[in-house]
Amino acid sequence: MTMTKGRGGGPGAGLSRVSGALLAMSRHLEVRDVLKTIVVSARELLDAEYAALGVSDDHGGFAQFVVDGVSDEQWKAIGPLPRQHGILAAMLKDATPQRLADVRRDVRFEGWPSAHPEMSDFLGLPIADGDEVLGAVFLANKRCPKPEGGCGFTAEDEELLAILAQHAAIALTNARLYERSRELTIAGERARLAHELHDAVSQKLFSLRLTAQAATALVDRDPGRAKDELQQIALLAAEATDELRSAVVELRPAALDEDGLVATLRTQVQVLDRAHTAQVTFACHGVRALPAAQEGAVLRVAQEALHNALRHAHARQVDVTLTRHGQGARLRVTDDGRGFDPSAVRRAGRHLGLVSMRDRAGGVGGALTVESAPGKGTVIEMEVPGG
Repeated sequence: MTMTKGRGGGPGAGLSRVSGALLAMSRHLEVRDVLKTIVVSARELLDAEYAALGVSDDHGGFAQFVVDGVSDEQWKAIGPLPRQHGILAAMLKDATPQRLADVRRDVRFEGWPSAHPEMSDFLGLPIADGDEVLGAVFLANKRCPKPEGGCGFTAEDEELLAILAQHAAIALTNARLYERSRELTIAGERARLAHELHDAVSQKLFSLRLTAQAATALVDRDPGRAKDELQQIALLAAEATDELRSAVVELRPAALDEDGLVATLRTQVQVLDRAHTAQVTFACHGVRALPAAQEGAVLRVAQEALHNALRHAHARQVDVTLTRHGQGARLRVTDDGRGFDPSAVRRAGRHLGLVSMRDRAGGVGGALTVESAPGKGTVIEMEVPGG
């Protein structure tokens, strides 16, 4: 394929920009960052004034719309995102490329807002995954001498933009697959928690029922014992409430994608501190952003350790710290609860989720250590390497 020159020089510079767009995907950037890289690369490589990429929604508009060559002030003045009409509709509904000498003279042109920049020659392609059109990418106003009544964009430009459109489709498809995987993971976690909740709360409610029956039988003939039974009812009710509160906290989806590990962990600790009589604290020192898989593993291990401390160890104080460790991070969860004998690995591991915690740590190249003794509390420490 013949490659046209852009502002950056000859074919070598063009290949470098294409390479940059493709490398962006391999670095697992957010999908919007990938799309922005593709738009910028396309505009610079094909030497156009304007470039944009729109991702369709299900309501005749765009879920995402990324532009390059338009200032923030211009973009605000233009107003709401465009709808799927005119040339955009042709690309999206007919899945056909559009290369036009002057978009304003096309019979399908329906105008644009007063603040919209003037555009003449136009090159646009659909972004498709098989037969499904996901969106469209287009360029306008190629910086070059134009033939009389002709388009500045060439067939070679169209071929090159088609390559970038294909990779935009890959980025969007991968993002959708990731979201589906995440939804399945959340659904699995919710099913596990629902099962735990059913077991824990059912046992508490069954005990409450038996104790209440015993208290009722003792009220007349042994008021003293009836009083003891009523105090036990109060204790069981409090424990059941704690079980429910903890389950509600865990069922809330983690906000890792939006807030990051530190903010997500801090918020969950604050919620647990309010929900339980125990004091739960969080401290963080110099932690950098970690690869997504490592952040997810650290959060899950922290949640499991907090669950153990509050619901099994009956701790009065739980301290969570997250500190920088080389290029990675170290999580430390310390409690003053009843503790256990770590040498009884099989029993303790099953009961306290230690096996799953070690698996989570090992799965991201990290390590987990546990220190505990009966009556001496527990320290769970996890290290991850970063990236």
